[in-house]
Amino acid sequence: MAEKTIMLVCSAGMSTSLLVSKMQKAAAAKGIDANIFATAAGDADNALASNDVDVLLLGPQVRYMLKQFQDKVAGKNIPVEVIDMRSYGMMDGDAVLARAEELMG
Repeated sequence: MAEKTIMLVCSAGMSTSLLVSKMQKAAAAKGIDANIFATAAGDADNALASNDVDVLLLGPQVRYMLKQFQDKVAGKNIPVEVIDMRSYGMMDGDAVLARAEELMG
């Protein structure tokens, strides 16, 4: 399977970086080839332009931007979803990775 790119967006990029490392560990444990990275909402346009993103996940603190991101990727076949509050709060990399996989089909 080709490498999948999972982009996480949060307000500043800090808390989400911990979740990224937990998701990377989960992916490695499952043998999934994934490029997982976090970006601040303000830099998301650049990140989208320079990466071939397969799924876009928003941190709960930027859930109000969901429609904005859905509009940005309209027609590109990139699923966009807000990360489950509980999974995010517990920094559950396995659960968030599993959800990203579901969204990518």
